[in-house]
Amino acid sequence: MSQGMGTNPLNEVLYAGHLRDAQAVLDAALDALQLDGVVIAAGVEHTVFLDDQHFPFRPNPWFLWLVPPPAAPGSLLHIAPGARPRLLFVAPQDYWHSPPEPPEDPWTGLFDITVVADADAAMALAQQAGGRLAFIGEMAPPSPQWQWNPPQLLARLEQARCIKSAYEVACIREANHIAVAGHLAAERRFREGGAELDILLAFLGAVRQGENELPYPPIVALNDHAATLHYQRRDTLVPARSLSLLIDAGASCRGYASDITRTWARAPGLFANLVEAMDGVQQELCEAVAPGVDWRELHLMAHRLVARVLRDAGLLRMEPEAALESGVTAAFLPHGLGHLLGLQVHDVGGFRPAHDAEPVPRPPGHPALRLTRRLEPGMVVTVEPGLYFIGSLLDRLRSGPHAGALNWPVIERLAPCGGIRIEDDVVVTTSGHDNLTRTAFADVG
Repeated sequence: MSQGMGTNPLNEVLYAGHLRDAQAVLDAALDALQLDGVVIAAGVEHTVFLDDQHFPFRPNPWFLWLVPPPAAPGSLLHIAPGARPRLLFVAPQDYWHSPPEPPEDPWTGLFDITVVADADAAMALAQQAGGRLAFIGEMAPPSPQWQWNPPQLLARLEQARCIKSAYEVACIREANHIAVAGHLAAERRFREGGAELDILLAFLGAVRQGENELPYPPIVALNDHAATLHYQRRDTLVPARSLSLLIDAGASCRGYASDITRTWARAPGLFANLVEAMDGVQQELCEAVAPGVDWRELHLMAHRLVARVLRDAGLLRMEPEAALESGVTAAFLPHGLGHLLGLQVHDVGGFRPAHDAEPVPRPPGHPALRLTRRLEPGMVVTVEPGLYFIGSLLDRLRSGPHAGALNWPVIERLAPCGGIRIEDDVVVTTSGHDNLTRTAFADVG
């Protein structure tokens, strides 16, 4: 499948409702800011320094919020209150590359579409729009009269984007089904004795998406490589002993992301028992997802539960609350519990409960938290507790005041396995939650 496309056809009814609601939000925001319209850029291709090759094109998520992919570089979308959205689609005559073809799907009936040969032609047409305009894009607008990425407009729109429409949830649900097929293939390749590159190729083959089409570079970490949270290498050689695999990898569906992590142990034993315990922790946290829940409290709950796992496994001689307050758990879980998910893997809107509100602060001692507000129906969050054996963080504990509370011989036995992370994508519903990832594993597996 091509970038952003799922195995199921686009649901025209859901998409039409999504576009209608997004336009209503835009109209209200433009009216509040006394703007006559907004031009949203699809984005541009960037060239490698002193070279003629391009970096992979990543469309502007604000463009994808309104226009299904594939997005053509240089294209523009003009939105004006009370008018049909106008799409200026760039389709160059190019025999060196294969540019995106002008869309012909039924959703195009909701737009006025003009096909142009290049980005300059698109911008020239956009400049014919009169009035006070905003421009959302990475490059400066051609007119100094246009307001470039006005913060007040973006703040209003971010509040809309963090509450997903039925269309958006359907896309993320499909992205989970696509990615789960990859995770199952990756596990099989791991158990067959594959290297990190072999496991990555198994994932890509199952999801049928190129690596540049995925929402983020997959993390494929064998053994102690799992102690690097965003491990980016892909070893081509099989390690002498393959003890564990942590794979953090998602897929795309119409521009929307899934973000899934699984950890597997090669054989039964202490590390496998920890993986099983952390799976229980993760499910306990997922069950706590509901409207009105303060995400910061859920994050702190994760630290207490990780401390309980460490204590029950004989690695820690402290009560969970004391381990949290002393900062001991932060050495084993140095990242946040999760984040909003959508068109961006770390999606917008995670800190302000309203467009004109101050950001909700992170809890002291937890600087990596990417979501601090209370949960609302329609939000999609990742729930991803972890337990890692990171050398530099363990060294701080070893030289600190709580070193005597840790079972260092057992920790050193576990360190070659790197760490554990288990991550699901969960929709907040009016009555609780819907775990998209577990459902996908049940359906695909």
